[in-house]
Amino acid sequence: MDFNDTAEEAQFRKKVRDWIDANAPKELEGELSRAAFGTSGITSQDPLAASKSWQRKKADAGYACPRWPKEYGGAGFSPIESVIWSQEEGPYAALSAQFTVGHGMCGPTMIEWASEEQKGRHLPPLSSGEEIWCQLFSEPAAGSDLAGIRTRAQKDGDDWIVNGQKIWTSAAHLASYGLLLTRTDPDVPKHKGLTMFFLDMRSPGVEVRPIKQANGRSGFNEVYFTDVRIPDAQRLGAPGAGWQVALTTLMNERLSLGSAISVGFPALLDYCKRLKLDGKPATDNPMVRARLAKFAVRDSGLKYTAFRAITALSKGKAPGPENSIGKLVAGLTMQELAMFALDLQGQAGVVGDEADGFFQTLLMRAPAIRIEGGTDEILRNIIGERVLGLPQDLRADQGMAFRDIPTRGHD
Repeated sequence: MDFNDTAEEAQFRKKVRDWIDANAPKELEGELSRAAFGTSGITSQDPLAASKSWQRKKADAGYACPRWPKEYGGAGFSPIESVIWSQEEGPYAALSAQFTVGHGMCGPTMIEWASEEQKGRHLPPLSSGEEIWCQLFSEPAAGSDLAGIRTRAQKDGDDWIVNGQKIWTSAAHLASYGLLLTRTDPDVPKHKGLTMFFLDMRSPGVEVRPIKQANGRSGFNEVYFTDVRIPDAQRLGAPGAGWQVALTTLMNERLSLGSAISVGFPALLDYCKRLKLDGKPATDNPMVRARLAKFAVRDSGLKYTAFRAITALSKGKAPGPENSIGKLVAGLTMQELAMFALDLQGQAGVVGDEADGFFQTLLMRAPAIRIEGGTDEILRNIIGERVLGLPQDLRADQGMAFRDIPTRGHD
């Protein structure tokens, strides 16, 4: 495989490199280069303001959302141009952390299911960072089993009235709009009674409560709906066809998460180059070198698997179940890498972390990655059944109306 640029690709690379060199917030490069997944790593200024400023610059120059069509505010890049842009943007891509859900999940779902008028209204401000979107899927009793949601939407004239609760909603406290999966028919099997909407988060009856996390941040939220009215015009897909729409979101979610996760290998390699073991550089130790090689192979595999997915998208293919592999491997690798780094630090890693808390932060974030967007177990089932063609798991609720599914062990 030849990874050298063609003449046209080299010209494009120079163009975006020159633009980034002239416009990027270089004063933030140091902080951004040490960002963990899901955060920009910025502490010297307001991270949201910095993210919106960079996104606005990209949008004005035609570089926002590389794979989106131009008519919706995207860059309309070819697959190789998207790869080149990603390579050249480098650490500044961490400024897009707040937009991962909107750009990678909600936007593609709107592109496929919304009306042209709705796309024209909502996608450009989403692309430019003017508006942030969230994904209102998981509930306290329906996470991995997403089809088990209980948030109800009932038809009332030209509106739907929504009551219920969502949880673990990233950026809901910042979002202008969100994709909302509801149950509209409890008398059919659980996958068939769902309907998808997009919702104005400022609607009366919407309450957002931030969740305080173990790492001190509050990026996740609980969202409560009390008699929230949603116009039927904001329904995506037919009533009862919400699972098909949700699959569009979920497949894009696993593609976005898998390709966006930085497992921390560059930081580990840099740390090992500086670390001394028995008076010698840690990189001279054969056991350390073997672990570094393992992480390097996984890091490269994740990168090029993401490039392969971009190529498939450019050919008109929808993100498929194979994209579950990226998130599965990335979450596990991040956790193993952080544990290895802290093991190298010994007791010092427990107390202070010699890398300014980077690996501690990585270790605390890793379990969430292995849960959000589908747990490891769910992803392994998807890979086994839909990629490898293995038999499906037996399900006791197969064909049962949702309202008849027991909610307690002895019902």
